Amino acid sequence: MNFYALGFLQSDFYQKFRNAFIVSDRYKLYFEGLGVTLKITVFAGLLGLLIGTAVAFMKLSKTRNGKPTVLSYIAQVYTDIIRGTPSVLQLMIMYFVVMASSKNPTLVAVLSFGINSGAYVSEIVRAGILAVDKGQEEAGRSLGLSSRTTMLNIIIPQAIKNALPPLGNEFIVLMKETAIVGYVGMTDLTRIANKISTRTYEAFMPLIGAAVIYFIIIKLLTIGLGYLERRLRKSDSR
Repeated sequence: MNFYALGFLQSDFYQKFRNAFIVSDRYKLYFEGLGVTLKITVFAGLLGLLIGTAVAFMKLSKTRNGKPTVLSYIAQVYTDIIRGTPSVLQLMIMYFVVMASSKNPTLVAVLSFGINSGAYVSEIVRAGILAVDKGQEEAGRSLGLSSRTTMLNIIIPQAIKNALPPLGNEFIVLMKETAIVGYVGMTDLTRIANKISTRTYEAFMPLIGAAVIYFIIIKLLTIGLGYLERRLRKSDSR
């Protein structure tokens, strides 16, 4: 071992790195926390997509006279309440009030974040549908297709392409928002970093480590979404 390598192993930086990640196999704790973060994000994202799609169609529903229906008013109230209150407050209400008797904090977190994400997804889906030219629907109806068939086979595929970029951004935002689950005692990636900070009496290395992990995961998601968008553009140009 040369002088420079020996000097690095004796440096303050290395000792902090070792205490944060190597001692007692603490790096495994980061992966456990990341697993909790990804689990909540994936299931909440799927739930938010289902809720948001349903709410979007509720908002677009109209009577034969062209007036908004009761369902559209209900959907508007839902989105106003969710978008008008902090997500951390919604999580605490879900955990301490609505599902206070539940012994499954992961389920509570998934429901809370899924309901929260659904409000934003509904606006994204609604905007994607409205962005499709009205002539597409008229063309489908002129071919003898029903309103439902026209929506499923013509409007929705084009709306998905319009909505994909903002939906990807919403998923990324959702992942970062899950960092607040520590308020209800869940040990996600951020909570793990805080726990290790209290054990090592040094906050920089554990928090930077968690930030790097978040960055890598989100960067990979961004690359994947960009690739998917390019594939969709190629299919449009054929």
